[in-house]
Amino acid sequence: MNINLVKEEISKKMNSKVIVSVFGLRNRVTRYEGIIYKIYPNLFTVLINGEEKSFTYGDLITGDVKLKYL
Repeated sequence: MNINLVKEEISKKMNSKVIVSVFGLRNRVTRYEGIIYKIYPNLFTVLINGEEKSFTYGDLITGDVKLKYL
């Protein structure tokens, strides 16, 4: 997967509802539901209950974070 393709896909889905799954230590998975809010050169933010959480494009490539579009 190419980082430019990931950036392009996320920019097309700006302001879309998503479920973000964050895979952490010891097989913990945290899920958030929010809206893709802002896009920057190295990361993007998701607005979750009025709070911004940021994720890098590299997180998506490595599989540490997964997005599901609603």
